Amino acid sequence: MVRIRVLVVDDHRIFAESLAAALAAEPDVDVSAAGSGPAALRCLERAVAEGRRFDVLLVDADLGAAPGAVSAQREPGAGPPPPASDGIALVAGVRVAHPGVRTVVLAERDDPRRAALALQAGASGWVAKDCSLSRLLAVIRGVLREETHLPPALLTGVLRELTAARKHRTDSERLVESLTPREHEVLRCMVAGLGRKDVAARLFLSPHTVRTHMQNVLGKLGVHSTLAAVALARRAGVRPADLAGDVVERSGQLA
Repeated sequence: MVRIRVLVVDDHRIFAESLAAALAAEPDVDVSAAGSGPAALRCLERAVAEGRRFDVLLVDADLGAAPGAVSAQREPGAGPPPPASDGIALVAGVRVAHPGVRTVVLAERDDPRRAALALQAGASGWVAKDCSLSRLLAVIRGVLREETHLPPALLTGVLRELTAARKHRTDSERLVESLTPREHEVLRCMVAGLGRKDVAARLFLSPHTVRTHMQNVLGKLGVHSTLAAVALARRAGVRPADLAGDVVERSGQLA
């Protein structure tokens, strides 16, 4: 019998232990539990080192949130995820560090926007916490067959959110394409967090010239601040300048 290794990640201990016990009663399921994102990542690393990789993570959508609070919502394509302290951030971190692991988000309420964010972060499913055990087992086995699972009531809303996110990204890409090569390089430096003087030193330009380029970038992108320009650039998939290895131009010569 092929056994399925499941890791339940929830900071509500009673719920996590109850769910783990229910799943462990299945003859083909092995279950562990973690109470936070960092603890889950440690469990994953330890399992890899021991040659016992997990197959599926069941992640609390509101992991780490204060009672009654709503987890912060991040705009799709807004750059690297924050530390894995909330459910969706953990999903994104697991996708990068353990791409073979399937993640399913467990939620107390239907939320098309957050479900869409979870799918974009790499989740294979969004399931209500109060669903039946048989339904949850079907989802676990389904995601291992490369299926994506959503409650039918959420499907229309999630598709609408994903379509809107794609349009937002396309609009951002179109604006970025209007930049000159030099303006694009300045924008990449901005995304990397460099200030005007650092950009000037990196590109062998005067601070006054860099200021002009930055003003042109803001104007072409239709924003009024560096933060807004960086957010738009990230939506468009602009990579930050590689401060360690990029080659820059100096008077037409490669420096």
